[in-house]
Amino acid sequence: MCLAIPGKVISLQPSSDKTNIPGKVSFGGILREVNFCFLPEAGIGDYVLVHVGVALSKVDEKEAMETLNYLQEMGELDELDSEQEKL
Repeated sequence: MCLAIPGKVISLQPSSDKTNIPGKVSFGGILREVNFCFLPEAGIGDYVLVHVGVALSKVDEKEAMETLNYLQEMGELDELDSEQEKL
């Protein structure tokens, strides 16, 4: 089963390459590098769904937080936490 995880956009880097628009997303405090090539309209502070390192769509903050809480309760964020990137 494939799962897209919601996270908050923390930073975006300008890029002339439309196939790689890098940025950082926080998944409940766990930071990951994400490609925004499918969602170039995303902005800092937006909540997005991320699948295999690519932002796919914007989501409502309340929905994102509920989903993150469920995933945390189930222990599904542990893998992300064990490999957390440093700023």
